[in-house]
Amino acid sequence: MMKRFFIIAIGVAGITAVVSCNKTRRSPGRTYMPDMTYSRAYETYTGLDSNKFTNDTNVAGKKIFYNHMPVNGTIARGDMLWIYPYKNDAEGYNNSASVKNPLNVDSINMPEADRLYLINCGICHGSKLDGNGPLWKGGDGPFPSAPKNFMDDAMKNMAEGTMYHSVTYGRNMMGSYASQLSVKQRWEVIAFIKMKQGVTGGAAAPAKTDSTAATTPATGK
Repeated sequence: MMKRFFIIAIGVAGITAVVSCNKTRRSPGRTYMPDMTYSRAYETYTGLDSNKFTNDTNVAGKKIFYNHMPVNGTIARGDMLWIYPYKNDAEGYNNSASVKNPLNVDSINMPEADRLYLINCGICHGSKLDGNGPLWKGGDGPFPSAPKNFMDDAMKNMAEGTMYHSVTYGRNMMGSYASQLSVKQRWEVIAFIKMKQGVTGGAAAPAKTDSTAATTPATGK
C-alpha cells in the first residue's frame, strides 16, 4: 500500500512539473521593491508632491521637498575633481576672494571659452563685455537693470573666486549657472573674462565684515 502511494505521488509530481514547465507565465511574480520597479513619473515643470517622494520632516516638523539638487560634495560624471568649499551665504561670498582658478590658464581653449561666454553670458553682458547685451540694449531692452560691465575697474579688480561664487550661486538679478555650465566650464569662462580684461587671476577683493555681503540691493548682473 505504501509503495503504491509513493508511486502515485511521484507520478503526480512529475505531471505537475511537466505542466508547469510548459505553461506560459503571465505574471512576473511579487515585486520586492515596487518603487524601483514602477517609476513615479511626473510632468515637466510640475511641482512635486512630497507625499509621493518622501515623508521626511525637518527639525520644525515641516515636510522636506525634493529640490532636484545632487547630494552636497558629489561630483558630476566627467567633471573635474574639484569641489568649491564655500556655501551660498555672506561668509562664503567674503571667503570666495581667496579662491584661485584651479585650471592651468595656458592650457585653456580660449575660442571654446569665448563660445561658452557668448552662449551663456553675452546676452546680458554683451559680446564686448561692456554690459550692453541684447537684453539691455542701452536701457531699451526687456531687462530691468543694467548688467555688470566687465570692463569697469571694479569688475577688473574682482577676484576670480568671487566671480565663480556668483556664477555658481547667482548674485542679485543673475541666477545660478551651475546647471548650464560645468565646474570646468565656469572656470574657463572666468579665465576668458580675465584675459579680455587684461588681468591675470583678478585682484583679491578685501573681505567685507558686515552681514550685508549677500544682501546687496539688486543692481543687475
